[in-house]
Amino acid sequence: MEKKRYDASDITVLEGLEAVRLRPGMYIGSTGPKGLHHVLWEIVDNAIDEAANGHADKIDVRIYKDGSVSVEDNGRGIPTDIHPKTKVSGVQVVFTQLHAGGKFDEHNYSFSGGLHGVGASVTNALSEWLKVRVWRGGTTWEMEFHSYYNKAKKKYESGVPKKPLVDTKVKTKKHGTFVHFMPDREVFATTDFQLTTITHRLNELAFLNKGLTITFTDERITRNEFLSQGGGDTNVQLDLLGATEPYSVTYRYEGGISDFVLYLNEGKNKLYSKPLYYKGEKDGILVEFSIQHTSEFTESMFSFVNNIPTPEGGFHEMGFRGGLSRVLNQYARDNKLVKEKDAHFLGDDFREGLTAVLSIKMKNVQFEGQTKTKLGNPEARTPVDNIVVEGLRKLAAAPAYKKAFEDIIKKAQGAAKVRIAARQAKDTARAKNSIDNITLVGKLAACSGRTPAHNELFIVEGDSAGGTAKQARVRQFQSILPLRGKPLNVEKKRLDQVLANEEIRTLISALGTGIGNDFNLEKLNYHKVIILSDADQDGFHIRCILLTFFFRYMRPLVSAGHVYIGMPPLYKVYKANGSVEEYAYDDKELQEKIEKVGRGYLIQRYKGLGEMSAEQLWSTTMDPMRRNLTQVTLEDAVAAENMITMLMGDKVEGRKEFLNRNANFNKQDAFIDKVKLNKEGANEEE
Repeated sequence: MEKKRYDASDITVLEGLEAVRLRPGMYIGSTGPKGLHHVLWEIVDNAIDEAANGHADKIDVRIYKDGSVSVEDNGRGIPTDIHPKTKVSGVQVVFTQLHAGGKFDEHNYSFSGGLHGVGASVTNALSEWLKVRVWRGGTTWEMEFHSYYNKAKKKYESGVPKKPLVDTKVKTKKHGTFVHFMPDREVFATTDFQLTTITHRLNELAFLNKGLTITFTDERITRNEFLSQGGGDTNVQLDLLGATEPYSVTYRYEGGISDFVLYLNEGKNKLYSKPLYYKGEKDGILVEFSIQHTSEFTESMFSFVNNIPTPEGGFHEMGFRGGLSRVLNQYARDNKLVKEKDAHFLGDDFREGLTAVLSIKMKNVQFEGQTKTKLGNPEARTPVDNIVVEGLRKLAAAPAYKKAFEDIIKKAQGAAKVRIAARQAKDTARAKNSIDNITLVGKLAACSGRTPAHNELFIVEGDSAGGTAKQARVRQFQSILPLRGKPLNVEKKRLDQVLANEEIRTLISALGTGIGNDFNLEKLNYHKVIILSDADQDGFHIRCILLTFFFRYMRPLVSAGHVYIGMPPLYKVYKANGSVEEYAYDDKELQEKIEKVGRGYLIQRYKGLGEMSAEQLWSTTMDPMRRNLTQVTLEDAVAAENMITMLMGDKVEGRKEFLNRNANFNKQDAFIDKVKLNKEGANEEE
C-alpha cells in the first residue's frame, strides 16, 4: 500500500462561515433546543444593546407559522455604508464576518451583552435563509442571505449574500433594524422554538432595561389553542375579540429591577412593601441593585452582567454581599439595635429571606465557570461593594425606610439565633458521628466503586422498592438509598429544622458535599443522583420535595447537571402465554405497544416500583443501556424560583390557580377507557 504524503496541501482552510457550520457546537454550545434559542438570542441581544445604550425603546420578536422568527428594533440601524477594509456594506460585514461589529471599541457602545459575542454572523451561518431590512438615513435598505449546497465546489455554502445591499428608494422616517431568519433544519435537532423559554427571557430583559417595551408574538398559536394548552399567564395580553388572533404579550416595566423583585416575591409574605433600590457608577462600572426581605428562610439572589444571567455568581456578587453585611452591621450598632457585647451578625443572617437583583454593566467582561455564567473580573468587586455601601447608607438615612431597616435587623436577629442553634446541633451530631459522617448501615446500600464520575446514587421510595432496587443494581457502581417516609418540604422550614430531619441528614451524608454555604461540589460521591419514585401522586410529591431541597441547599448540584429523574415504565403490554412482553413509558407509547403486541394483549399498570421484579426494574429503569433518564437542568433560575415558591410555599391561592389551569385529571382515565373500547374483547389486568 502506497504511503500517503502529509504536506501543506492536506491542511484544510475553512473560509468565512464554513467553520461555524462544520462545528456549530463550538459557537452555540449544542445543536439541540439550547443552541436553537442561542441563535435567536444573538439577534435579540443586538437589539437590547441598542436599547441599553439609549438608542432604542422598542423591540418586537415574532415567530411565524412556518417556524421562522424575526427581531425588530427602533435603534440606529446597522451601518449601510461601505466598510473601508472589506469594501462591502456594513450590513454584509456584520452578517458574514465572525466577531465583526461595532462593540469592540467603546466609541459606539458603552456596554454590550450578547451570549459571549459570537455575533449575528453565526445566526446567518446556521440559517436556511436570513433577510435584513434597515431603516437608516431616511431610506429603506434590504439584503438577503441563504445557505445551499454548491455542486460545483462540492460543499455547503453558509450565509452567502444573494446580492449586495440594496437601497429600495422607499423613503421613511423610521430608524432601526429588522432581521428575519429560518433556522437550518439540516443543523438543528429541532427547529421548534419554545414559547415559555422565549417569554421568560424577554420578560427578564424588560425588567433589566427600565422603560423598554418588548413585544412577543407567536403566530403558530391562536387564542383558543393557547387557552386549551393551559394558558392564563397574568402577563399575557390576548385579543379576546377573535379566535384566530395569535398569542401576543407585551412587557414593559417602569420600575425596572424593583418591579423584578416584586415579581419574584409574588405570593410571599414581605417584611416591607417597597423594595430598596439604588443605582450608581464607579470606575466605569454601572451598578444597579434592588432588595426586599420576606418571611422565607432562604436567599434568592439573581445577578446579571450586561443583561447576561450569572447564576454561578462571581466577583460582583462578592462585592454586593460584602457591602450589604458591612452597612447593616453598622446600622444595627449605630441605632442601638444590638448590645455592645454582642458579636457582629454574619452575612447569612442578613440574607435569610432576602430576594435581591443585582445588575451591573461593564467593559471587557470575562466569564468563567462550568457553564460560562460566572463573572471572572476581580476589578468588579470593589466598585460594587462601594456602590452598595453608598446606596444603603443613603436609603438608611431616609425616614421613609427607617421601619424597613429595623425589620431587616429584627429578621437577622432571629436568623442568628437559629444559626447558633443549628451549629450547636450540627456539632452535637458530629460528636455522635451522625451528620457529616453518619452511620448509614441499614440505609445506604453503597457501591464498591471509588470513582465518583462512574458512580450512581438511586434515591428510591420506601423499603419495598429499595429492596427490589438493591437486588437489581450492579453493586460496582450503583448505590441505593431508600427513603422511609416523605422527606421534609424545606421551602417552609428553617435550616435547623432541615438538619433535624433524618431523611435529609441521611441524604446529605450520602452525597458528601455539605449544604448551603458549606457546599463543595468537588466532594460529591456520585456524579449521577437519580430520583426514582413511584408514578403516582405520592411519588411525584416526593420528587418535588427532593428537587426543592436540591434547588435551595445544593443548587450547584443541579446547575452542574448531576441530578436526574428515573423514568420507570407505566405499563406492561404482554400476551398471557409470556411469548411477548413490551413496556410503555407514557400513554402515547402504550398505544404503539398495543398495536405491536396485537390481538389478545393484556395490560398491567405499574403503580409502584415494588410491583416489579428485580429483573424488570433492572431492564426497564436501571440498565444504563436501556433506561430512560431525564436530566434536571436549570435553564432559567427565575422561572424555577417562581415555580417552587408557588408549588411548595405557603400560599394556597396561586397553587390552586395553577392546578386548575394546567391539570387534566381525567386524561389518563379517559385514555384507559379508550384502550378498553379498542381492545376487541381482550382481557385486561390493571
